[in-house]
Amino acid sequence: MKNIVNHIKSNILIKIASLNSVAILIRIIAGFLTSKAIAIFIGTEGMALIGNLRDFLSSAQSFATLGFSNGIVKYVSEFKNKTIALSKTISTVFYFGFFAALLVSLYCYLDSERLNVLLFTPESDYAYIIRILAVALPFYALNVLLLAVINGLSQFKKLLYINIFAQIVVMCITLYLIWQYQLKGALIAVSVAESLIFFVTLFAAHNQIQFFKLIQFKNVNFQSLKNLGSYSIMALFSALLLPLVTVAIRNYIIETNSPHDAGLWEAMRRISGYYMMFISTLLTLYLLPRFSEIHTKSAFRKEVFGFYKTVMPIFGLGLVAIYFLRAFIIRLVLTDAFAGAESLFLWQLFGDFIKVFSIVIAYQFLAKNMFWHYIVTEALSILVLYFASIYFVDLYGAKGATIAHFVDYLFYLALMLLLFRKSLFGRLKTDV
Repeated sequence: MKNIVNHIKSNILIKIASLNSVAILIRIIAGFLTSKAIAIFIGTEGMALIGNLRDFLSSAQSFATLGFSNGIVKYVSEFKNKTIALSKTISTVFYFGFFAALLVSLYCYLDSERLNVLLFTPESDYAYIIRILAVALPFYALNVLLLAVINGLSQFKKLLYINIFAQIVVMCITLYLIWQYQLKGALIAVSVAESLIFFVTLFAAHNQIQFFKLIQFKNVNFQSLKNLGSYSIMALFSALLLPLVTVAIRNYIIETNSPHDAGLWEAMRRISGYYMMFISTLLTLYLLPRFSEIHTKSAFRKEVFGFYKTVMPIFGLGLVAIYFLRAFIIRLVLTDAFAGAESLFLWQLFGDFIKVFSIVIAYQFLAKNMFWHYIVTEALSILVLYFASIYFVDLYGAKGATIAHFVDYLFYLALMLLLFRKSLFGRLKTDV
């Protein structure tokens, strides 16, 4: 037992996971309360409309930051002890990112009427929501850039404390808006919530004067932009296609089944998003910087299987518990109107378990800037998701979309094992 305790104390992954668990617990509580408010005040059809706005916002946010986030983490982690190189990287991403955010904001503001029709219905009058989103976007972009730098500097505690406090603030604002304005309030909250976190981040980082001194226009460097370019394209590729495919699948469920069924699927995706927060945040906090630092096959293999042995058993048990508690979770998080979502849990949970196995390996694409590997595998995965969804939705309704989710990540895992078979299972004669 003493050896186990000492191992836990010395294992940085477990330390990060423990602190991260607190942050994720706060996010889950906030998400549950928000979902409950949506279920009570808005219902299943409103849930589907909110889903469309969230997917569009996800794309807009990625374009507003030029998809720099993962690249910033890698290069800041790499250059954190090299002041000049670090200044060039930070200055480049700050000025180019902020300019991109202004352009995206301008487009959203001027084209708000057309976007209203595409995201909602021709009869909807939510163009002003798009305009609010446009005003908020630059603050979101600044927050993403600042958080990525903090992550790259390995200031994990500060990053997690920011997340905890920000989630509490955003939750309070969101619940108030939903309570006062129902669907309109929820849409406004989606548009501005993540942008408000910038002010929390800025306050937390205000004493790091040395960091802000690194942001200088004269250090804007096109070589740094070139280094980040592949990360940008990789991020934007997924940010454009995946939300569009998700909106297309949701609209297909509405057309072939009903808005109610689309709302059930969106509710399942939200619940999935809550428990997947733990894994996704842990991957970004620990695995991406760690993969960026290692340069041998043996170290890569050790990190991958170490993650599987440390995290996956706990995650798997959590998914089993979620499955058996699904009826209780729906009543707790949503309302009885969402009871039909019970049939969606099994395949969604299977898919999420396989997803984690695959994306742990796939993070090597980002860490080592494996551009074409990422683009080709991501494109194939998105195609499988779309066509599998159409096929299975025709057969099984909304449940078909969760079956397609499982099939897609089973396919993606097979691709990862094929591409990294030598690194993961081959003989390591030398570290190359």
